Amino acid sequence: MRAVTIREFGGPEVLTVEEIERPAPVPTEVLVRVHAAGINPVDWKTREGRGMAGMQTFPLVLGWDVSGVVEEVGFGVTTLAPGDEVYAMPWFPRAAGGYAEYVTAPARQWARKPATIDHVHAAAVPLAALTAWQALVDTAHVKAGQRVLITAAAGGVGHFAVQFARHLGAHVIATASAARHPWLKELGADETIDYTATRFEEAVADVDVVIDLVGDAQDQTSTRSLQVLRPGGLLVAVPSGVSPELAKAAKAADVRVTPFLVEPDGAALTTIAGLIDAGAVVVEVEETFPLEQAAAAHARGETGRTRGKLVLTVAE
Repeated sequence: MRAVTIREFGGPEVLTVEEIERPAPVPTEVLVRVHAAGINPVDWKTREGRGMAGMQTFPLVLGWDVSGVVEEVGFGVTTLAPGDEVYAMPWFPRAAGGYAEYVTAPARQWARKPATIDHVHAAAVPLAALTAWQALVDTAHVKAGQRVLITAAAGGVGHFAVQFARHLGAHVIATASAARHPWLKELGADETIDYTATRFEEAVADVDVVIDLVGDAQDQTSTRSLQVLRPGGLLVAVPSGVSPELAKAAKAADVRVTPFLVEPDGAALTTIAGLIDAGAVVVEVEETFPLEQAAAAHARGETGRTRGKLVLTVAE
């Protein structure tokens, strides 16, 4: 099968298409023919030697977002059958091999693809949507009426977080460049802040939950988020985790802070598919690239200016 492989860490140029052996499902796994593969920041961070690089071995096939069709099922699988359209974020943080024509993974890490969207849009969902869902629902336990601040709200995770927070009944405050504000209002943001013109800590207060998708590596965003939380409020620090300094500052400010890492979750993807099919959540794909142009897709993503997601097309 064709797959985009890397044999050393580096820039986009290390991504090359090769012919490698097609995997076969072991008991409880399914083999899926990949139609589309989503691209996430963790992909290029790992390619550079950061991100989940410590979990990988060479040669490495990147990619954790997959939408496709079940080709074969292993012994013991009763939840899926050949021909089923499915999507998943398999194996994370171990290698899943999504930038390829076929992927194997445990059957229960998959969910049936939302019926109302194509494979390209379905491939844009798993990692970003699960990150937003698990952060808001499983970690922060957001309730109706709470005030939720989401940084980098126009990105892959952010645009799902806005919609999920709205679905949960929260008052949603979103940071993004001014050009994205009308779109974010359509998605459900109650307030928008142009981070290029205004320090969000000067524009908002009494927040119950901050979902920080920027991190302290960029302009001390996590640390600054502590200033907007009410006493006892929670900061979910997604990209850069919780440093000893951040933990100390949170304690001094009488607020809570937690690191976060997304996990495979077929059951949550089933719930998310229901929201998409009900029209409660929309999926934004800014651009698609054929598998052979994975390097160009990475270069585009690394600009940090995408609206929603970038996706590789693998099969028709």
